[in-house]
Amino acid sequence: MERSIQKNGLINLLTLLAVAVTAFALAHAGHALAATLAAGFTGIGALVAIVSWFQMRLEERERAERLEFGELARAKGGSSLFETADSGNLPAQQSREQFEKWFVPAFTVVLLLLQAVGAWLAWKWLGQAGTVVALKQPMLLMSLLGIFALMLFLLGKFSSTIARLENHRLLRPASSYMLLCAYLSAVAAGAVAAVEAGAPNVDLIVAQVLTVLLAVAAVETALGLILEIYRPRVKGKVGRPIYESRLLGLLAHPEDVFTTAAHTFDYQFGFKVSDTWIFKFFEKALGWLLIMQFAVLMLSTCVVFIDPGERALLERWGKPVEGRTELAPGVHFKWPYPIDNAFRYRTEQVQVFTIGSQPDPDKAREPVILWTQAHSKEDLLLVANKDQVSVDSANRGSGRKTPPVSLLAVSFPVHYNITDLRAYAYNHEDSGQLLQDLATREVVRFLAASDIAEVMARTRQQAAADLQRSIQSAVDAVQPPLGVTVHYIGLQDIHPPVSVAPEFQRAVSAAQSKQAQILAAQAGAISNRAAADARAFQLVAQAEAERQRAEVNVGARAALFTNQVPAYAAAPSVYLQRAYLQSFAKATAPARKYVITTTNSRDVIQFDLQDKIRTDLLNVTVPPKN
Repeated sequence: MERSIQKNGLINLLTLLAVAVTAFALAHAGHALAATLAAGFTGIGALVAIVSWFQMRLEERERAERLEFGELARAKGGSSLFETADSGNLPAQQSREQFEKWFVPAFTVVLLLLQAVGAWLAWKWLGQAGTVVALKQPMLLMSLLGIFALMLFLLGKFSSTIARLENHRLLRPASSYMLLCAYLSAVAAGAVAAVEAGAPNVDLIVAQVLTVLLAVAAVETALGLILEIYRPRVKGKVGRPIYESRLLGLLAHPEDVFTTAAHTFDYQFGFKVSDTWIFKFFEKALGWLLIMQFAVLMLSTCVVFIDPGERALLERWGKPVEGRTELAPGVHFKWPYPIDNAFRYRTEQVQVFTIGSQPDPDKAREPVILWTQAHSKEDLLLVANKDQVSVDSANRGSGRKTPPVSLLAVSFPVHYNITDLRAYAYNHEDSGQLLQDLATREVVRFLAASDIAEVMARTRQQAAADLQRSIQSAVDAVQPPLGVTVHYIGLQDIHPPVSVAPEFQRAVSAAQSKQAQILAAQAGAISNRAAADARAFQLVAQAEAERQRAEVNVGARAALFTNQVPAYAAAPSVYLQRAYLQSFAKATAPARKYVITTTNSRDVIQFDLQDKIRTDLLNVTVPPKN
């Protein structure tokens, strides 16, 4: 019996290895993605089968050794040499224990690395642009994948049935992989058939699902390794191999779900829930219930709702449906998925994408955003720097030469909407990406022809209008048409890179201080020049006034002298008295004067030239009148 189990394990190993190599060669030659991933699963199953088969041989050797030890013990009649069967007397047992202690965990780690690295490489490979190509010899692929699925299913079912016995637990890992690979081969054949039926993306989607399944298997293997460290060891209790995947075993044996559920319910409720009629009903009718649920799910895909502001493209087996290509907002009926697919587009909504620095949503709510703090995912762009004199002066001491360009962090939100849906969807492979590429090209051209100071300060609004016109012209020049209209280009969040923002601010501050000092000097020069001109004008005007005053005074004196001669000749005493009094009045104008009159005298005039009246001033002799 043990020989037959080893033989069965060897057959499983050879079958998995042969199917893995053959399926991988056919899938690689035929460019079948899902078949390639299924072959990868089969190869991993072959490695598991090798380890389990080798472990079977070790356990068989240990069992044979124990039987031989027992025969020798009975033959010697219970001699003390054979009274104890410790591990020192059983080298096969030691080999098996060392194998399970060291090699099995090491192999499980290797298995984990294979699954994780394989999933990562597969996902990266499937993400490349040239991965999806036309299939070669699809009928041969489907036929061989079907044969592989049938062969693996039959052998896997036979091995899994034998593995249900406790002593045959080492057949479970390989049998689970055989059943799983049988199902995956059938799915891969179905993917090839779908591609031939007109759905070219089915093979890629199935391959991506298998990649995710491989990643999940890697996570389960990692958890199994961690839990194995804390698993309680009971003497005489044989545990499951840690390289055996419970998840893949569940996928390969879906009927075990009910058995596990029955045991769980029986344990939780304390009685045989699995013997109740409702549990047995669900156990018998689960298949029909799943079929009904699947049917309802497929019927739900026959109705599509198009929201206001949207339009949809209806495709049947990947090709537009004549007469019903565009679906307007409302309720529409179609064939179930995957026969008909409706792809929605927001044709009336203005859509936005950003060129350059991408705003950070977490930083956008901050009230104050500084250049010196990172607030976006910076994408630095080259912009011209026409102020080459300052650049050369800054590098004069170091001897370096800096090109006349600068790095600038700019965010350009581009607002557009779809005007021709069929052109947007079918004329190009990725119209959205093409629009972004065109807009990026025009932005780079614009910045290369602009000056950093103008972009940051003076010409934002005009630059946005020029960019909008240039991008729209580039879109209109695309053949076949792109089917979009660009409405607005924004220039925002313009600043130098965060790493050089402090130095940039210092340079700008120095330039502004220099300009302020130049303007202050110019203002001082203008003020001094104006003051000097005003002082010169004042002095000239004063000199001119003095000249005119002198001329007038001299003329007046000459005229006065001419008039004084006849007056003196007519009355010399009166003229002298009058001149004296006029001179006296001018001389004593600032002094205080008192006039004292008498009633018994006439023509008596007293002059008091001080605060205290002096008598000598009262005795003034006035010449008599002539």
